[in-house]
Amino acid sequence: MEQVAIYAYQIGFSFSIFILISLGLAIIFGMMGVINLAQGEFLMLGAYSCTMAAQAGLPLWMAFIVAAIVVGLFGIIVERLIIRFLYGRVVDTLLATWGLSLFIVGAVTSVFGPQTESVASTLGNFAIGNFTVSQYSLVMMVIAVALLVFCYALFRYTRFGLLARGTMQNAAMARGLGVGTDRIYMATFGLGSALTGLAGAVLVPITGAAPTMGIFFIAKAFITVIAGGPMPLLGTISASGLFGTIDGIVAYASSSVVG
Repeated sequence: MEQVAIYAYQIGFSFSIFILISLGLAIIFGMMGVINLAQGEFLMLGAYSCTMAAQAGLPLWMAFIVAAIVVGLFGIIVERLIIRFLYGRVVDTLLATWGLSLFIVGAVTSVFGPQTESVASTLGNFAIGNFTVSQYSLVMMVIAVALLVFCYALFRYTRFGLLARGTMQNAAMARGLGVGTDRIYMATFGLGSALTGLAGAVLVPITGAAPTMGIFFIAKAFITVIAGGPMPLLGTISASGLFGTIDGIVAYASSSVVG
């Protein structure tokens, strides 16, 4: 029974990480078709925003909100200044966001240095038999599930979700019906960026914040969203479940590298 509980925890932990790092990309790439190679750096900016807010004295949960707002606003600026001119131009988008990625890494390294920053969680640990785990990891799992529910409800049951889905499926028809597609694109990109920034903030107590942390997560995020197929949210859930199960079981039975 103890082994079952440990494996269940490992799978849940891995699943939550895949969800957190992939959810924003599922909206930006899965829905909008924008290949944002700076997605990992958006995650990193969220981590640093959370770290600075927490070091300024804000509670950790409020630092999460600050990180989401900061990166969401940054995403809107990027969409207005760069992305909106490149819709439908895949190669140009790749080059532009790759350049943006390099710029962000260089700027953050210049300001904060190459060392890792972190925020400590005060929730403590608990034991599953001889296996000790952080209580914060359970909070992270709850946040990941809550974000999934929020995104599904937003895109399924709200007017914004209806307009966003219609715009992504047929922008010309939506525009002909009077929908401000430019605003929808801007808001959707900003939402995906905010979710990515929040993910970076949630991961800070576990991974820390470093200028190059995005490189570690970007491949996992793209693989998860691509493997999820044409249904961004449901596909991301199924792919995260598959990869989280594999990673959780193999990482515990062997090592995290093999997982």
